[in-house]
Amino acid sequence: MDMTGVNFGTTDWSSVPTTEHAGDSGSATWRTREFGSVRVRMVEYSPGYVADHWCSRGHVLLVLEGTLTTELANGEVVTLKAGSSYQVGDDMEPHRSSTQEGARLFVVD
Repeated sequence: MDMTGVNFGTTDWSSVPTTEHAGDSGSATWRTREFGSVRVRMVEYSPGYVADHWCSRGHVLLVLEGTLTTELANGEVVTLKAGSSYQVGDDMEPHRSSTQEGARLFVVD
C-alpha cells in the first residue's frame, strides 16, 4: 500500500454514494473512496450474503458489526466478529466472504 502524496482529509461516510454488488446470494453495498492507488470502503453485507467470486486482492479488513465468515482457497474457514480484523497481501491466499446475519466492514486495499 502506497499512500505517498495523500493529504490529510476526513470522510463523512454517510455522504459517500453507494454502489450495489450482487453475491451468489444477498448483496453488498459499498461506499468507496480512492486515495491514489489506495481504495477505502465501508461495506455492508446483507443477511445471507455469499460472495460470487474468489478474491486475490490484498486487504486490511475490520468487522464493525455482525459476523463475517471468510473461506480460504486451501479450505481454511475463519469467522470474525465485530472488533476483529484480518490482513492478506495481493495474490496470497484467495478468499471469499459470507455472512448469515449480515455484517458491516471497513476495508482498505
